[in-house]
Amino acid sequence: MSVEKIYWDSDCFLGFFKNEPNKAEKCDGVIKRAERGEVLIITSALTLAEVLWMRNDSKISQEDADIIQKFFRRSFIRVNNVTRKIAENAQLYVWNNNIKPKDAIHVSTAIHLKVDALETFDKKLISKSGTVGSPLLLIREPKEERQSSLNV
Repeated sequence: MSVEKIYWDSDCFLGFFKNEPNKAEKCDGVIKRAERGEVLIITSALTLAEVLWMRNDSKISQEDADIIQKFFRRSFIRVNNVTRKIAENAQLYVWNNNIKPKDAIHVSTAIHLKVDALETFDKKLISKSGTVGSPLLLIREPKEERQSSLNV
């Protein structure tokens, strides 16, 4: 069985942490698959800071810092550093594809690591699916856990 490599941007983690409607259930499904070894969740080191305070949202409290830090240390989550090459490629996505800078870091990291999909709830970013990368990067919302077709 091959492990699916899924890249999550900050919005996915926040949707899960804050139990947001229409987000948490989808994210929980991916995490359950990851716990079973079916999925590896990959993100950028940028996410570790970005997840604390998204624009137009409330900041995650410092009391939750331990929980957040421990969560990112789980065996099914890989945090990738932002290198100069990733940042320079991100610049190209900003200029050539009109992707916002932080999103461009996520896209560049996902492409660099050859993930199966980048998952986000950002509709503008989802609209860029299949327009960047080689092979073209699939950008989608997290998929809910599949129900078994056998109802026993």
